[in-house]
Amino acid sequence: MSRPAPALDVRSDICWSDETSVTVLGRDLSTELIGSVDLGTFAHLLLTERMPSPAEATLFNAALVSLVEHGVTPNVLATRMTYLGAPESLQGAVAAGLLGLGTRFVGTIEGSARYLADGLDALGPEPTDDAVRAEAARIVAGFREQRAHVPGVGHPVHTPIDPRAEALLGLADRLDFPSTAGRLVRAVAAAASEASGRHLPVNATGAIGVCVVLLGVDWRIARGMGVIARTIGLVGHLREELAQPIATTVWNVADESASRHLRD
Repeated sequence: MSRPAPALDVRSDICWSDETSVTVLGRDLSTELIGSVDLGTFAHLLLTERMPSPAEATLFNAALVSLVEHGVTPNVLATRMTYLGAPESLQGAVAAGLLGLGTRFVGTIEGSARYLADGLDALGPEPTDDAVRAEAARIVAGFREQRAHVPGVGHPVHTPIDPRAEALLGLADRLDFPSTAGRLVRAVAAAASEASGRHLPVNATGAIGVCVVLLGVDWRIARGMGVIARTIGLVGHLREELAQPIATTVWNVADESASRHLRD
């Protein structure tokens, strides 16, 4: 005799809808959210299950804005080249660019947010400068033992400072957020610089890691903030690709350069 199939227990508390309404985390989408909140505030709601304060909304939106665009990056090239081959699939081209958001590009938000969250737990409230420096040295030593790059510090273009990082950290200070996370990421940059023998400034993803912990976003989904932001940037590059195509030129130049030695 066969056993009855177990009852399915599938649950989501994010959203439900009926004939006349859509409810998102207890808020009516049509009457409470549309026209009343910006996209960043709505994103914060979904990532934290609460509406942000005005200061939190400002910092969250600023963090997203800082990551939308950074020129013709590998992610942008992946998107433009994919669109060249499959112009019927804009979403596929954007997805191709997003797949490269990892431990070298943008995804370092996750790494910096993780060590900052752990560091804040270890330091407790109002730590001394010596305690912050000691925690930073411990963090850097851990990455060096693994022969891994310290997320959130250093940049191949922006030196001696990353202007995006300074803008975000300065904004957090002006909005009167607690200072320990910012102090810690600067101490990590200083410790990493000393250990490597070269200047490594706090970069944008390090500053966004600070924003993540200040805003109460789980570090495990912190990379999602980069996904949200860069999606906008990649769609913007496809808009430009339609108006000023470069993908075919990039392809031809790369092909000619790569095979030149075979023809010489």
